[in-house]
Amino acid sequence: MTEPAPERPQESPPLDSTAQLLTRITAQLGTQLSLVSLNGTRRPMHRTPHSNVSPLIPAAPALVAVAHGSRDPRALHTVTELLDRVRELRPGLDVRLGHIELNEPLLPRTLHDLGSGEAVLVPLLLGRGYHVKQDIPEAVAGAAALRTRTAGPLGPHPLLVEALHGRLTEAGWRPSDDGNRNSAVVLAAAGSRDPESAAGTRRTAQLLSERLGGVPVVPAYASAATPTVPAALRALAARGRRRVAVASYFTAPGRFASAAAGEATWIAAAPLGAHPAMARLLLHRYDQARTAGAPAYETLMNTRFLASA
Repeated sequence: MTEPAPERPQESPPLDSTAQLLTRITAQLGTQLSLVSLNGTRRPMHRTPHSNVSPLIPAAPALVAVAHGSRDPRALHTVTELLDRVRELRPGLDVRLGHIELNEPLLPRTLHDLGSGEAVLVPLLLGRGYHVKQDIPEAVAGAAALRTRTAGPLGPHPLLVEALHGRLTEAGWRPSDDGNRNSAVVLAAAGSRDPESAAGTRRTAQLLSERLGGVPVVPAYASAATPTVPAALRALAARGRRRVAVASYFTAPGRFASAAAGEATWIAAAPLGAHPAMARLLLHRYDQARTAGAPAYETLMNTRFLASA
């Protein structure tokens, strides 16, 4: 039996010329260098197969939604659902949540986790009260490496009125109630001692009244301000308003929202929650803060940068 012939080693392909080798090495080196930032760190690889986004275009600042927090477990679920709507409207935007109290993650932790990037804080609060003027700036002051801007509170704004009207309609408000002599609305809010916050609530009540054909809309409060919700309901009944709805001027379920709804003599609307108009309003406030020309509430907290400026 004839033994098979030994395999002959494959011949190496001929070497390119020196010029071709130098061209290939230069191209490969250029590709590698394009993945390295000027500070020596590696740029993230884009995983989208056919992405047209250049790695040199800076990412948009993160949107940090600042919620109050609540012991009611429905509140966290509602806010999470709202932020999911925001992500659907703005794919690719880094959307995060931070609470002032009662729920995790707390705002300082959210800001710490962002590290040294950029963020726009959007309060899920309806007026410019203590939380906007004190709590949020204090949390930002502790994020030394983060460049931030803080948007204005959600209210007053026509998109809030759209959400309020939608929740009233869901609860049973009918077109025939618009402008009806028997109809009225109590706009139930949390309440604040800050006059700027109260002025914003009154403005929202005025806008809602216009949306409802001129029926009275009376602001009322769960704490810190008057009238209370029961007092407002009694006053409207004394004026002959027999169909008085309670509109919930709260972003999420909680103790105050439940107490206000429990006082209703007719219908009570659900909190604003994840209404589509609320998601649009969050992004509107975010875009406003991004494009504003260095507003007074912008905070640059990198102290080493400030010292060298």
